[in-house]
Amino acid sequence: MESASPAPYWYGSDSDDRRGSRVMQSLRSYRSAEMAMRRRAQDSMAMGENELRVLRFLTRAAGSGSDATPADLARHLGLSTASITALLDRLERSGHVRRERHPTDRRKILVRGTEQTEDEIRDTLGDMHARMIRATRGMSDAEADIVTAFLDRMRCAVDGVCAATREPCCLTTRPATATPTTPTAA
Repeated sequence: MESASPAPYWYGSDSDDRRGSRVMQSLRSYRSAEMAMRRRAQDSMAMGENELRVLRFLTRAAGSGSDATPADLARHLGLSTASITALLDRLERSGHVRRERHPTDRRKILVRGTEQTEDEIRDTLGDMHARMIRATRGMSDAEADIVTAFLDRMRCAVDGVCAATREPCCLTTRPATATPTTPTAA
C-alpha cells in the first residue's frame, strides 16, 4: 500500500497546504536564482549589495525624471547619512555617481548615476532583463493580475506591513478564496 508523502515540516497535510508548499518551493527556487544573479552582478561590477541598490535607485529616479538626494538614499537603504556619504564617496571615486548642487536650492545636493553606470548596468543586466520580460510575454491580463496579487501578498507577508496602509499586513489577514481576485486599496 502506497502512502502519501508527508507534508513539509511546517505545513499541514491538507491539499491547500500541499499546493501552497509547492508554490513556496518554486518561489524559493526563483529567489535562489535571483540571489545568484545578484552575486554575479556584484562580482562583475566589483561592488557590494548596497552599491548596486544605490545604482538601481538612481536609475529608477532618472527614468522617472525624479531627483535623488543623499537623504533619499539613506531612507531607501535604511542607512545613516554618514554611511551613505561613505558609500557615495566610493561610488564617486569609481566613476559611478556624481554629486552636484541643486540648480535652485544651493543647500541641496543631488546624486546622479553617470553614463558609465548606465552602460555598465546595461552590459551586466540587459540580457537577464530581456529574458525576464520574455518570460512574461503571452500572459493574459487576468494571469498578470493573479501573479501580481500573489507577489503583493507575499511581499506583505514577508514584511508584515501593508505597503498601502503601513499597518500590519492587510493582504494576508483574510483567508484565500477559490476565485482569485486582485486586492483593492482600502
